[in-house]
Amino acid sequence: MAEFLAFLNNLSNPDWIVAHGGLYLLLFIVFAETGILIGFFLPGDPILFIAGIIIANLTLGPVDSVLTLLYWIALIASAGILGNFVGYWCGKYFGHRLLKMKDNWLFKKEYIFRAQDFYHKRGGVAIILARFLPVVRTFAPIVAGIVEMDFRKFAFYNVAGGILWVGSLVTLGYLLGENEWVQHNLEYVIIGIVVAATAPVVIKMITGKKKTPAYAEAEMLEEEEC
Repeated sequence: MAEFLAFLNNLSNPDWIVAHGGLYLLLFIVFAETGILIGFFLPGDPILFIAGIIIANLTLGPVDSVLTLLYWIALIASAGILGNFVGYWCGKYFGHRLLKMKDNWLFKKEYIFRAQDFYHKRGGVAIILARFLPVVRTFAPIVAGIVEMDFRKFAFYNVAGGILWVGSLVTLGYLLGENEWVQHNLEYVIIGIVVAATAPVVIKMITGKKKTPAYAEAEMLEEEEC
């Protein structure tokens, strides 16, 4: 457990990342967080910001630096896009089994129906917004598969969201990467990024407890069957 916590702590250290895989480690982390259920705890936003810092501090000329930035963005975005496709197909494959389960303290069908209503109302924009929300970005493609969101629509917004998410945060890290204050206060910058990304989720959890019509109807059907 101590080694695992040390690993998470080291992910905020650009020098440690460079010494332990660099770009390959970043690709694995982004793919795992967006495509593997147990990867929800990985720090996607800080990792992207740190990727930009790493590029900014490479000894490259202006042209090579920009080309490297675009190259890293393309590869990391591809890892995130592929991860979401994996999550979607896993959700589609296991979704029917989940809907057959009875409610318990960990799983409630209300969550699925609420997500279904959300995708119907917000459409593909939900896939893009989920990219910027820790934990949510891990489960969003899985839920999209469970509720059988149109695959072509999912694919379009998955690609758009992946490019926007990776491109914006890596570029931000690149632009601020040589700033001395940012380098000396990286922990606070990372905390600020996480708080800014998590706040909408907390607010939604507090204000969004009303049961959806679909869930209410499902409850009525279960009561009639009993």
